[in-house]
Amino acid sequence: MTGKQRREQLLTVGRALFAEKGFDATSVEEIAVRAQVSKPVVYEHFGGKEGLYAVIVDREVELLMDALTSALSRRGHPKVTVEAAAFALLDYIEEHTDGFRILVRDSPVAQATGTFSSLIGDVASQVEHILTAQFMRQGLAVEHAPMYAQMLVGMIALTGQWWLETRTPGKAEVAAHLVNLAWNGLRDIEPEPELSRTWQTRQAD
Repeated sequence: MTGKQRREQLLTVGRALFAEKGFDATSVEEIAVRAQVSKPVVYEHFGGKEGLYAVIVDREVELLMDALTSALSRRGHPKVTVEAAAFALLDYIEEHTDGFRILVRDSPVAQATGTFSSLIGDVASQVEHILTAQFMRQGLAVEHAPMYAQMLVGMIALTGQWWLETRTPGKAEVAAHLVNLAWNGLRDIEPEPELSRTWQTRQAD
């Protein structure tokens, strides 16, 4: 096995273990045993499990970010853009399940290399530009676009985390319901939303 092939093998083994057990519960020894190599080989390639984990997270962040960016850059009706973004996330979860499990876990190493929440923040920034243009066309306050972008992306992201474990209903049905809520809500959005009288009274108190 060449050095490059060994490195890829360790990344594959490490991804599976980190997804299964988490960063803290996974040891270099376990990685070495599953890869059928000695511990020094792991240290030689990555300097330890921190280095291995960082490379895995960076790769997964890049994969997911590329998929979402591609979906959001499609031209056409805004509803189609929302559909594309929903499918991009669900496709990634379906095809890279272990990678997604790793991204949504909290880890000190992930804090340094890019967490799922920071990735979602980057995606929200892209959605913000789309919503700003849409808000301008509808005569809505564009200063609220960043807030709505966070809401929209957060809804899709959390639904993705839920679907990661349930896998039912099917991907297309989940995407359709996501778009139903997101698009119909955006289509009939009120320019100056107000709370019900119950909450208004509470605020006054």
